[in-house]
Amino acid sequence: MSFLIPPRKKNHSVLGGASPGVIVETALSRYRSLPRPSSNNLHCYFLLSLMHFLVKDLLITQHGYEESAAHLVIEKFYLKLENGHPNSSMERDVDKERTLLFELAIQETNGSKPDKGLAAECYFLWKNTRLNHIHIPDEVKAMLRKLRQSYKLLLLTNGSSAVQREKINVCQCEQYFDVIVVGGEQREQKPASSIFQECFRLLEVKPGACVMIGDDLKTDIKGGVNAGVTATIWINNNNLKPDRDSAMPDYTVKSVLEVKDILENIKDKV
Repeated sequence: MSFLIPPRKKNHSVLGGASPGVIVETALSRYRSLPRPSSNNLHCYFLLSLMHFLVKDLLITQHGYEESAAHLVIEKFYLKLENGHPNSSMERDVDKERTLLFELAIQETNGSKPDKGLAAECYFLWKNTRLNHIHIPDEVKAMLRKLRQSYKLLLLTNGSSAVQREKINVCQCEQYFDVIVVGGEQREQKPASSIFQECFRLLEVKPGACVMIGDDLKTDIKGGVNAGVTATIWINNNNLKPDRDSAMPDYTVKSVLEVKDILENIKDKV
């Protein structure tokens, strides 16, 4: 996810990719790589671990699975989820599609006939656990309220409209942003230039008056650089090292809470 922040009294904007829900969402999109707990990603680690544990416990205690088999089902589901469904589209039924991914994972693990009932049971437990625990930390809410006194905020997220709108509604993101743009509702997603141009249009600002803030070098930072924003800020809360071919951010921080001071510094320069 990303957000745009233009100053309200000038024609300058800040484009960001690590908004409140962003930290949670971006972590959730990397289903297979569970990060070690830290001050910045402890909640994400807890949520991913809880989702994994509850589905595995369901398979073991209620359906007689060995622990290794239950773990394999979940790993296969995550792998299929990461790779995407071959017949996916922007208008697809996400619940039906992801239930099928669980069904295929179960079938491949057991070598048995499809079990649609068990697949649905696993999927909706997984989904509801995630939705029940996604939240925006209080300190991030406070930061956003403060930023909105000086800037316009635009939240930009890749992904299916149905999935992302559901998460946005659960987090009640609307009250913290002037505009919310979901990639699955556009003809292209980040890092494509077209979706950034749409954001600039909605905010009525030029690219050079925006700053991009994000935690993904390939979508947020690369997209911002290619779109011609005045600066990019990378939220690197896992201490990752950029690849040699990665887009290079102008600023790097470990927490979204560090963004406010950088924005003030950038605003003074433009």
